[in-house]
Amino acid sequence: IMTIEIKVPVLPESVADATISAWHKKPGDFIKRDENLVDLETDKVVLEVPAPSDGILQEILKPVGATVLAQEIIGMLNPEGQALVIEKKAASSDDKAGPTQTTAAGDALSPSVRRMVAEQNVDVANLQGSGKGGRITKSDVVGFVNQTQTKAQPSAVDLSFSGERPEKRVPMTRLRARVAERLLSAQHNSAILTTFNEVNLKAVMDLRNQYKDSFEKAHGVRLGFMSFFTKAAVEALKRFPAVNASIDGGDIVYHGYFDIGMAVSTERGLVVPVLRDADKLSFAAIEAKIVEYGKKARDGQLTIEEMTGGTFTITNGGVFGSLLSTPILNPPQSAILGMHKIEERPIVENGEVVIRPMMYLALSYDHRMIDGKESVQFLVTIKQILEDPARLLLEV
Repeated sequence: IMTIEIKVPVLPESVADATISAWHKKPGDFIKRDENLVDLETDKVVLEVPAPSDGILQEILKPVGATVLAQEIIGMLNPEGQALVIEKKAASSDDKAGPTQTTAAGDALSPSVRRMVAEQNVDVANLQGSGKGGRITKSDVVGFVNQTQTKAQPSAVDLSFSGERPEKRVPMTRLRARVAERLLSAQHNSAILTTFNEVNLKAVMDLRNQYKDSFEKAHGVRLGFMSFFTKAAVEALKRFPAVNASIDGGDIVYHGYFDIGMAVSTERGLVVPVLRDADKLSFAAIEAKIVEYGKKARDGQLTIEEMTGGTFTITNGGVFGSLLSTPILNPPQSAILGMHKIEERPIVENGEVVIRPMMYLALSYDHRMIDGKESVQFLVTIKQILEDPARLLLEV
């Protein structure tokens, strides 16, 4: 019998190997060409391996948890098995009554449903029609696709315990192990120091409240705080190029562009997608990109290109309630800005005590690259811009 080898695809340049995190089919299952067959977890992203042909999954050579290399054979596919499956389906449909069955319904699809079936690569034999006379509707296709994607999502670790003083040992994911390695390297190879300040966000919040409805109506995306912080960071980086630079051996590399990393927490671990050329992006473009990256991060669909590089990083622990923290550098970058919880606190303005929405800011930086004076002035610049957002427009 002719068989087709299922191989690990060519891995990205910076990725040495991968771990099999999930098989979506078991031996004997029918597979459609280009259907996602297996997920490979690297230290950066999850790669999907599509089926090279229609057929039957004959054998799994590498089980879940196995470490594999590029072009390694992980399974075998029998394309001739497709004919057997079709014969079985035809036989089973002969035993059932009438044209109301989904096997016959494939010939009676409306044009819109037929197009959706083709786009989603769905086998109509797997669908149960809910329309009149058993016809397949759009909602049937959408429901089947959503159900399939839900099944394909990697399950969370089961942390249910029983008995006295129980323990559970679970291997670290590749991503979390890589993050741990990078953070430890940052601590060992950088002279990390953190400077703090606080910012009065009343002006930003007033501006946001005044324009958030018209902004969303005009641009189709909500106006958040991250675009203000990104714009303020870019303006401060322009004034202090050392904060946007990195050390490479005995050289200092100054970057004439502003690629801002946005630290995002996911179930698999911390990822940092990058806003390319953030200085050229509008508020709306920044907000839209953040929403896109957030969704991709949750679904495990960020590409290596989207997480590679970056000249400066912003991390927002405030969304989880953090009041103050000392962020760790994201190598080879020289600095990272930590945002925190907005909390109303009493402050003194013009000799009077008033209540204002305050946020603590933290800037961790590599003291080998950045002097204390520069770091403090950089953070003060961000504070001044956020407390008077008109500075962004006037570039002062």
